[in-house]
Amino acid sequence: MLGFIIRPPHQLLSLLSCPGLRIPRFSVLCAPLRPAYTIHRLRTMAVSSSWELPLVAVCQVTSTPDKEQNFKTCAELIREAARLGACLAFLPEAFDFIARDPEETQRLSEPLGGNLLEEYTQLARECGLWLSLGGFHERGQDWEQTQKIYNCHVILNNKGSVVATYRKTHLCDVEIPGQGPMRESNSTIPGPSLESPISTPAGKIGLAICYDMRFPELSLALVQAGAEILTYPSAFGSVTGPAHWEVLLRARAIETQCYVVAAAQCGRHHEKRASYGHSMVVDPWGTVVARCSEGPGLCLARIDLNYLQQLRKQLPVFQHRRPDLYGNLGHPLS
Repeated sequence: MLGFIIRPPHQLLSLLSCPGLRIPRFSVLCAPLRPAYTIHRLRTMAVSSSWELPLVAVCQVTSTPDKEQNFKTCAELIREAARLGACLAFLPEAFDFIARDPEETQRLSEPLGGNLLEEYTQLARECGLWLSLGGFHERGQDWEQTQKIYNCHVILNNKGSVVATYRKTHLCDVEIPGQGPMRESNSTIPGPSLESPISTPAGKIGLAICYDMRFPELSLALVQAGAEILTYPSAFGSVTGPAHWEVLLRARAIETQCYVVAAAQCGRHHEKRASYGHSMVVDPWGTVVARCSEGPGLCLARIDLNYLQQLRKQLPVFQHRRPDLYGNLGHPLS
């Protein structure tokens, strides 16, 4: 499995200045974006010929309440992903905007048939790229009654058609010391169901969003339905990010033997909120094969489904599961 990381030039210079560090032989420099970005091959663990494998791009952004500027930033990264040969680009939760309060969230939200999704359908057609739009503030059909939105993960194919939608089922109502309270349910309705994995050029993708990753039952249900890639578009905070982000993603990859793709928000969105960043791709062995750092950018990875199948054959955990036992002690904690 091949992974790539993209770093701005100042990060490359800091690498070059480290004594004894050898830059990978296959590192290349590309400069269509301003600033230019550097691509590093991180690791090879492929069963198939690497250049035959589908390439995916994971985009990291700092959304603000400015929807127009957010779209411009995402569009630039998507066009760069297409130029680099990706077949699918992943955007993080709240790629459309991050508001200052629930009232602003309601005001800025749109239905799936609104102007913003139309811009992304045109972009998908223009680039010939599949898009994972990971957490759109959707005014559903019940908007007039509820005045609340859904946190909706939308998959567009390379023709710009909506081929799957998943509405976040686990809402983040938490109080983390040092990070401030989060009450997603103040403005959001939980989705009623899971979405069956969707076939894409990279593999069968199981859809989830951010806080969903803390519930392994969801991930196991998706892999049992055929998922090969799990995706968790997210906006982790500055406290939970360093403590839990990578640990949770690697755990989900190991227990499901899936690739895990996690596009993340990063940086300060406004005076009330900041996000951790560190978007990444994890292979089915649990190895991080591509990652971003704290700032906006993208990372690339190749998906090797032959490797995935080989690993599942060598370590057949799903043949060893005992679902006849797991419900016997299941009592909710008070």
